[in-house]
Amino acid sequence: MSGGRPAVAVAEGVTFPEPAPGERWVVGAVVLNGRGEVFAQLRAPHRRLFPDTWDLIGGHVDPGETLLDALVREVHEETGWRVRRVLRFLGVLTWEGDDGLGLRHEADYVIEVDGDLTAPALEWDKHPRFGWFGPGSLDRLKENRVPADQLVYDVAARALGVKAS
Repeated sequence: MSGGRPAVAVAEGVTFPEPAPGERWVVGAVVLNGRGEVFAQLRAPHRRLFPDTWDLIGGHVDPGETLLDALVREVHEETGWRVRRVLRFLGVLTWEGDDGLGLRHEADYVIEVDGDLTAPALEWDKHPRFGWFGPGSLDRLKENRVPADQLVYDVAARALGVKAS
């Protein structure tokens, strides 16, 4: 156990980068259902960063927190699900939001969770809707995003092994 959380299995070869002092990190979680679809939640229109867009589960790594601890915390906070296993490391993306907080390094992972995948306990004021997106509907993750900002789509496509379009 780390930080009082239940043990989470981590597949062989999965890595967790070590943030350097002063770097801002976020984690992203890709959850797949039994039909091979990616879970995403719609950000509320009042959100400062990426309003009214589809997003994966995830968020900022708090000071002193490991990336794994942040991943476990964010999944539980945003869905009520518990991370059972980290299956794959999808890599690190670097991006800058329009909120003035500067560059972020985002580590994304494919995970397995415990919980009812049909009824996530969303933070409804932040994420009023959710959906499941397979290869045929993945383009919906591009809604309300400019062409230069397709990170959610790109991560989901990588998790599904779909060539990004």
